[in-house]
Amino acid sequence: MAGSNFVDYVKIYCRSGKGGNGSAHLRREKYIPKGGPDGGDGGRGGHIILRGNKQMWTLLPLKYTKHIKAGHGGDGGRQTSTGANGEDVFLDVPLGTVVRLAETGEIIGEITDDKQEMIILKGGRGGLGNAHFKSATNQTPRYAQTGEPYSEAWFILELKILADVGLVGFPNAGKSTLLSVLSAAKPEIANYPFTTLVPNLGIVSYRDNRSFVMADIPGIIEGAAEGKGLGIRFLRHIERNSTLLFMVPVDADDIKKEYEILLNELRKYNPELLHKKRLLAITKIDMLDDELIAEMDAGLDLDIDYVFISSVARQGLMQLKDKLWKKLNEDY
Repeated sequence: MAGSNFVDYVKIYCRSGKGGNGSAHLRREKYIPKGGPDGGDGGRGGHIILRGNKQMWTLLPLKYTKHIKAGHGGDGGRQTSTGANGEDVFLDVPLGTVVRLAETGEIIGEITDDKQEMIILKGGRGGLGNAHFKSATNQTPRYAQTGEPYSEAWFILELKILADVGLVGFPNAGKSTLLSVLSAAKPEIANYPFTTLVPNLGIVSYRDNRSFVMADIPGIIEGAAEGKGLGIRFLRHIERNSTLLFMVPVDADDIKKEYEILLNELRKYNPELLHKKRLLAITKIDMLDDELIAEMDAGLDLDIDYVFISSVARQGLMQLKDKLWKKLNEDY
């Protein structure tokens, strides 16, 4: 997912199709000069439909298609022939897409399964032809219903990445490096903050041909929940991860304090995130010898399970995967 191609937020205008008008036709044939009503119904207008597509990872196609309009229903005809339905418009979106009304912010649904369909805007119903209005007291009704008008609205589509494990940490905590080592993902890595500008996904292989999906979220800074830095834009992706892996480098001034700042940002953004399973990885331990690590381990006062790792030196990675797999599969 190139940075320029990853789009996780779009606002689009949608208009469904209007229903076709019913026909007020009266049957007229060579030997039936005064036949009864035979006007057909109008066809329904086209729907706007979201459809899940597991092959998609971004909302990029909708970024350049801001106005989406479905087809109108056809009018009814003679011999009670029904008008054609308006053409539906299908919008393929990645799994994890949430749709809300732009005007009110109300969530109207989400797409979580492949090929799942959701009508976000219904087409107008077709009008009834005059054949429906024939009665004992009105043998030749000369009127029919008009079709229902179209509907229109602005929608906001937000992508919340579906992953088993979400990486949470300050910029330069080693999240991208860990993802590149544990999976085939190739995120951009450099020695400066905010290298990761978009979420990256990787499939992590585990024992006995098992695997799980890990997401590298752009770094969070203190105040991210209030809009500082890049983190606020991507905090919503964490909502879909079942387990959160917090990452703090071993050379941090205060490991416990950094972890608590990260936890507090999640709390301010969405308190429900604190109910997720959590694990702490203390990274970059290749900078210390075993004696210093043991001394640090003895002095840590943390209320979270933790593991020491080095992505560069490949230290502690199997232990990390064991702990993550246990977290992913335990009842909570």
